[in-house]
This record gives sequence, C-alpha cells and structure tokens, in this order.
Amino acid sequence: MDMEIILAEKQKVIAKYKGFEILTDQPERAGGDNAAPSPFDFFLISIGACAGWYVKSFCQQRNLSEEGIRVVMKTYRNAEKRMIDKMEIDIQLPADFPDKYREAVVKAAEACTVKKHIKDAPEFSIFTSK
Repeated sequence: MDMEIILAEKQKVIAKYKGFEILTDQPERAGGDNAAPSPFDFFLISIGACAGWYVKSFCQQRNLSEEGIRVVMKTYRNAEKRMIDKMEIDIQLPADFPDKYREAVVKAAEACTVKKHIKDAPEFSIFTSK
C-alpha cells in the first residue's frame, strides 16, 4: 500500500492514503498553527482507537451493549529518554457489564494490530530517488 506525503505550508504535512487526505500540523511552540494533530499524535491515536475498536467488536459479536463503555489511554513519558515508555489502556465498564467477560474484553483489546506491529516492529528502509 502506497502513501503519498505532501509537504504543505509552514509545518503542515498531508498524507494521502486510501482516498483520504490526512492533515498533520505541529503545535505553535514548534512553529505550527496547531491546526491538526501532529504525526506523533496520530500514532498515539491509532493505538487507542485500535484498542477501542477491538472492545467494540468484542461487544458486538456477543450482543453486549456498548453503552457506558469508555476506553481511556494514558501515556507516561521518560524525561531522560524524552520518549513515552509506558502506555496504559483502561477499559472502563459499566456496573452491569457481565463479570464473565471482563478478562476476555481485555484480551480483545490486547489483540490490537497496531500494538502487535509495535511489539514486532517492521524493518524500515529510508532512501532517496529521482
């Protein structure tokens, strides 16, 4: 699958992928207009949204109500490395969610394909061409 990256004005970058144009920008402190999430924000969003989709799919397959379910992702930054070194995904279930599915819904979220690609990272090849 190919993705085209357009270097737009100021700090904006646009990714063209599968018929979508995804705008990214940098915060004002980095010279951007803060007009869109940064590329790193989209990276984090993809993890949380992926886990959320697996929770949603789990509930739909079992005809369980999704009402009242919240998925909250927290990140913890290592100041020395200047990188995130821990992520927590809290699946907040309503009181009436069946106890017998609590562990299974966690396993469903753990199946997130974005997370799997981070744990078994692909090889990167960066080069120039004409």
